[in-house]
Amino acid sequence: MPRLRRTHLVLVGVCVFLSWNILTYYSLVNRNADKELEEERGMEDRINGLQSQIAVQMKDNQLLLDKLRQLQPLADDIGRKEAEKGAAARAAAAGKVPALPPLEDIVLPILMIACDRTTVSRSLDILLKYRPSAKQFPIIVSQDCGHEATSTVIQSYITAKHTSYFKHIKHPDLSDIKLPWPQKKFMGYYKIARHYKWALNQVFHVLNHSAVIIVEDDLDIAPDFFEYFLATYPLLHKDPLLWCVSAWNDNGKGTLVSNEAEKLYRTDFFPGLGWMIERSMWTELGPKWPDTFWDDWMRHPEQRKDRQCIRPEICRTSTFGKKGVSKGLFFEKHLKYIKLNDKFVPFTQKDLSYLEKDRYDTDFVKEVYSAVVLSSSEALSGVQPEEKKVRVQYATKDEFKKLAKALGIMEDLKAGVPRAAYRGVVSFMLKGRRVYLAPPPDWKGYDITWT
Repeated sequence: MPRLRRTHLVLVGVCVFLSWNILTYYSLVNRNADKELEEERGMEDRINGLQSQIAVQMKDNQLLLDKLRQLQPLADDIGRKEAEKGAAARAAAAGKVPALPPLEDIVLPILMIACDRTTVSRSLDILLKYRPSAKQFPIIVSQDCGHEATSTVIQSYITAKHTSYFKHIKHPDLSDIKLPWPQKKFMGYYKIARHYKWALNQVFHVLNHSAVIIVEDDLDIAPDFFEYFLATYPLLHKDPLLWCVSAWNDNGKGTLVSNEAEKLYRTDFFPGLGWMIERSMWTELGPKWPDTFWDDWMRHPEQRKDRQCIRPEICRTSTFGKKGVSKGLFFEKHLKYIKLNDKFVPFTQKDLSYLEKDRYDTDFVKEVYSAVVLSSSEALSGVQPEEKKVRVQYATKDEFKKLAKALGIMEDLKAGVPRAAYRGVVSFMLKGRRVYLAPPPDWKGYDITWT
């Protein structure tokens, strides 16, 4: 009986042991299965997260690719300009400049800066009247201000006949510029500078022109306006000491100019009011373009760099814009008396080599300093009428201003340079003879404090 009980106990113990092991086994198996399931779910979550990240990255990549495609024309233009710049530098180092095509194949677009003058039609009509070739002189009107009536006038010129060679572009930024209170009165000048920069970037970087003639929406032009710029462009292109050609003579009143419509000069003063530059010059000026008063900025030594412009004896532009941000400054006193050339001069058929710097300087200095010296009162009274060229000499800023005022020419200076001056000399007509208001023969250069 005791043996049977022990046997029974042993069997019970074995059953309990086996049951415990079986339960333990199944518990471990289920736990591993749960763990594997949890790991599978975690892996699936990670895969889903990775797929989402990939989708976001692909979307960002597509946006980047779209932007790169949009920038590709500009990148191509920059690459082309860098290639041209390198070629020009190599040519300059070799004493050469890139060759120009024949004159008849040169394209010189006209950039008209416009705002809110509906009288822009007057300027456009005269441009179209005298333009010899639409293909050679395409017109680009860049409008600021968002003035609808002016926009309608400009749009009226875009006909089937003019579409290819007449563009109307609009400055996209019409916002006011944040300025401190003392500067707010100059808001108009800030907006003009902003517009100029945008418009010139469009001409050179978007429309890809090599040069441009800039006018404003209040200018009349002479019959030979286009001829003048076309003929002088090769000089601008090949002479590194020329940085612009201008249609303007600051002392261009009828009483101060001769009848020599073909006579041209080099000048250290940037005239503006109808002027031409090349893309290489804008590549230099554009990145540092000022926020305001861009024309005076152009006259600073840092921009001028001892370079000159070509300007005429008789203006090829005149302004009728009494209305503007300057509120008619100088118009009644000066600008309305400017003589506009009315004779067609065939400049492209003339030899303009006399404007090349070495030859010009030699002839200019000889002519100025060989002239007899008179006082301003003697020049005004007409003494020594047999002398067809005379010189009135100045030595100080105050002396220049006093003499200029007495002789009837512009008396202000910009960064030390008198208007229309070359080597400190201002040339003009007085009572039928040439007068040179000039510094001493040992002149050492401009004094920037004379301003």
